[in-house]
Amino acid sequence: MLTDTKIRAQKPRDRAYRIADTNGLCIEVRPSGAKAWRYRYRHDGQASMITLGEYPAMGLAAARAERDRLRALVRSGANPAHVARIERAAKAEQAATTFGAVGLELLEKRAKEGLSPQSVKRERRLIEKDMASIRDLPIAEVTAPLLLEALRKLERRGVVETAHRARAHSGRVFRYAIATGRAERNPAADLAGALEQPRTTHLAALTEPAKIAGLLRAINAYQGSPVTTAALKLAPLFFVRPGELRSARWADIDLEAAEWRYTASKTKTPHIVPLATQAIAILRELRPLTQRSLYVFPSVRGASRPMSENTINVALRTMGYDGSVMTGHGFRAMARTVLDEVLGFRPDFIEHQLAHAVRDPLGRAYNRTAHLPERKKMMQAWADYLDSLARDSFRAARG
Repeated sequence: MLTDTKIRAQKPRDRAYRIADTNGLCIEVRPSGAKAWRYRYRHDGQASMITLGEYPAMGLAAARAERDRLRALVRSGANPAHVARIERAAKAEQAATTFGAVGLELLEKRAKEGLSPQSVKRERRLIEKDMASIRDLPIAEVTAPLLLEALRKLERRGVVETAHRARAHSGRVFRYAIATGRAERNPAADLAGALEQPRTTHLAALTEPAKIAGLLRAINAYQGSPVTTAALKLAPLFFVRPGELRSARWADIDLEAAEWRYTASKTKTPHIVPLATQAIAILRELRPLTQRSLYVFPSVRGASRPMSENTINVALRTMGYDGSVMTGHGFRAMARTVLDEVLGFRPDFIEHQLAHAVRDPLGRAYNRTAHLPERKKMMQAWADYLDSLARDSFRAARG
């Protein structure tokens, strides 16, 4: 019989060799020095051998217990090699049907369909980190209480909005699992109202004309790179979402037609930004500098990708406008407020231009060309208004 002392004393040779224990169990010593447990048996009159595990990861007592389990299979008429293949297949199938595996499979699919790299990174973290307590569970065994406990951990960390995003994304994963035959129901749907509601915070924005004038004056005096300067000047003129601005492509901009057409990031619908004459002038000046890039505002790290998502906010901070005063997203609130309260444009014109999901009285979404002539007039009036504020501010500053 083998002992641990005897096993450890065995040295490698030029060829693998085995030393028997009892009842078909033996240790195999390989030329590399690795040692593996092997079990020899007979099934239907033929000799066979199966590997049980590596030593010392599988100790002597564990190897003997596994041998005894396999001996019982042989006595019942089963072939341990066939059983092992079935067990490996079952483990592989189980590994492919965990919440984490299904989630990553869906994420790969969404990435191929055009999900942004930043969203891919965020969803991967949700699956692998934020939902770690259910990540390795078979998705069909994840119940509403198990999912809720995973989300409660996020709440206890104080990241309530992340908990809500995790619930929403979990629902997407469960729906995909149902569609692919790996789950029968979506427990995320049972948790509506179960989470703490996040506190509403509004992104900082300037909406008073005098303060807007000061900001425009600071932008006109900004001494940064030409690309960042152009982005700063166009941000209030376009008032699109920051990610849409920095990802703007030359192919989507028609200076002759005075239009920028792209797919809105939030609604995933086509959107049109009419270009005021001031915007066209800025773009014409910028084009010779960046026209070799796909992007209007390429990154300083390479023309193959757009400028960093932090560029505008960093520039604002450089000018003295930190996140508590003004942000890149704040240009949208600025335009919405002033266009309505100061310039008197119809709210539905403004909502269309903000690329919000506006619907008609029958609940149908308006198309991208809705009120386009009126919106063109509004965008030019907005640009002229900003020009007048900047001029008045400059004159006042000079005394």
